[in-house]
Amino acid sequence: MKPTPEKLKIAMLGHKRIPSNEGGVEVVVEALCARMAALGHSVTCYNRAGHHVSGAEHELPAGSVYRGIRLVTVPTLERKGFAAVISSFFAAVRSAFGSYDVVHIHAEGPAFFCWLPKLFGKRVIVTVHGLDWQREKWNGGIASKFIHLGERAAVRFADEIIVLSENVQQYFLDTYGRVTRFIPNGVSAPTPESPRLIAEKWGLQKDGYLLYLGRIVPEKGETYLIEAFKQVKTDKKLVIAGGSSDTERYLKQLQNLAAGDDRILFTGFVQGKLRDELYSNAYVYTLPSDLEGMPLSLLEAMSYGNCCLVSDIPECAEVVEDEAVLFQKSNVDDLRQKLQTLCDQPEMVGNYKKNAAGFILNKYGWDDVVDKTLALYRR
Repeated sequence: MKPTPEKLKIAMLGHKRIPSNEGGVEVVVEALCARMAALGHSVTCYNRAGHHVSGAEHELPAGSVYRGIRLVTVPTLERKGFAAVISSFFAAVRSAFGSYDVVHIHAEGPAFFCWLPKLFGKRVIVTVHGLDWQREKWNGGIASKFIHLGERAAVRFADEIIVLSENVQQYFLDTYGRVTRFIPNGVSAPTPESPRLIAEKWGLQKDGYLLYLGRIVPEKGETYLIEAFKQVKTDKKLVIAGGSSDTERYLKQLQNLAAGDDRILFTGFVQGKLRDELYSNAYVYTLPSDLEGMPLSLLEAMSYGNCCLVSDIPECAEVVEDEAVLFQKSNVDDLRQKLQTLCDQPEMVGNYKKNAAGFILNKYGWDDVVDKTLALYRR
């Protein structure tokens, strides 16, 4: 008879806060922690102080237990470029002095402090959700240099590094000679919803719109999408759903670019039933990114049975294989042509929809992700 694996004491840091849909990192951290807690492990999440983007009513009091996860709030400074650094420092200090078997740090910036829990004998795991120094909002500044330092600290001090794509895995091998562990994100089977709230709020009906749902940031390629869609002959709408994530000026640029085309709708940040209904009833989901770690929104869109149109960057192409439509990264004309073809050929869209959910749920199950992560903790 196999011995029962020991229950672990685990600390998680580097995310903003859970519960939250503020970003892909937060969704991943909650999914991992809740499943680990359900298996009997003791899991503590170090949440960043501050306000939930969707309102104070979604915030939990400090010291709460949520889905079996102990939530601890650490202080920060609400300034762009500083919030993550300061909260990660305090979380790393507290985890270093806590009685944990494993400290799991998410993202390259927070990984700068991975030496702290390591110094106090903790096993340290770092998940690189993407090469964050490449992101537009950090481009060329002090923050970009700090994120690079975090990347190097992970290479030097972390017991294991998890990456979410084979492309990033190759980057660490080529750049540092460091072997990393490829454990992609997971996705759960959703319950599709009828278009009730989105019909009341925005007049949207099933298959009546194309959807982008994600953060509003330059590297996601929303400018290409708007430029291409304005040239497409269709009566379908284009719905751009998501929060601006420190880039209000960029959001204003997008709104100006879309001006004059009343088919383009900006919803702002969405969650809960609104989000579920948007995924459930889209004609096509599109992700025109120049840069990704592993696009959780793409996994979610496919899990709802969507036909997806995505840029051909490796991080997207690895996920969809031949079960979605690819266009050449940053090529507005190629994107326009693919959009027009899909609008003109509902049979093609239907064929992609038929296979999407089964394919993605079979390929990326959360239980498998959790098993592999726990095995890495014990390695």
